Amino acid sequence: MRVLIGCEYSGVVRDAFIALGHDAMSCDILPTDRAGPHYQGDVRDVLDYPWDMAIFHPPCTDLSVSGARHFAEKRLDGRQQAAVSFFMSLTKTAIPRVAIENPVCIMSSLWRKPDQIIQPWEYGHGETKATCLWLKGLPLLQPTDIVDGRENRIHRMPPSVDRGKLRSATYPGIAAAMAQQWGGYA
Repeated sequence: MRVLIGCEYSGVVRDAFIALGHDAMSCDILPTDRAGPHYQGDVRDVLDYPWDMAIFHPPCTDLSVSGARHFAEKRLDGRQQAAVSFFMSLTKTAIPRVAIENPVCIMSSLWRKPDQIIQPWEYGHGETKATCLWLKGLPLLQPTDIVDGRENRIHRMPPSVDRGKLRSATYPGIAAAMAQQWGGYA
């Protein structure tokens, strides 16, 4: 299956699909953290290729409710409208199977409620980080390894140069579940 992982610089989801024999490519405006098939640029540049599936991780900085105190400023300068427009452009792709991943955000009220909200602790990681999935042509992601612990590490992460990248990284257990469950869904 040809799989596009959009707005992913880490290569975690891409590599999970490649490990199962899929033809997967990541795409982000940032260079990839791991060697592998990666287009550095705007994901909209490669949407018209005949992909079988796409998993998108659009930037959440101007959408996430964790930054709600800054919404007025982001609306005033247009950042929020641009982020919503980018998110919505991904919903309109002709790719038959699509997952869009984002934290709890304003898209639930501006567009529609997510099909599913998952947590890392359902996929082998003892942490909390509510993650919304909007799905097209894909089944709900089933938990693979429910664990105890449930630390709120991401929320408590101190400021740093890499904080945004660290907060947005996909957990390997979630990436593996996506590849195993959705990779065989075609």
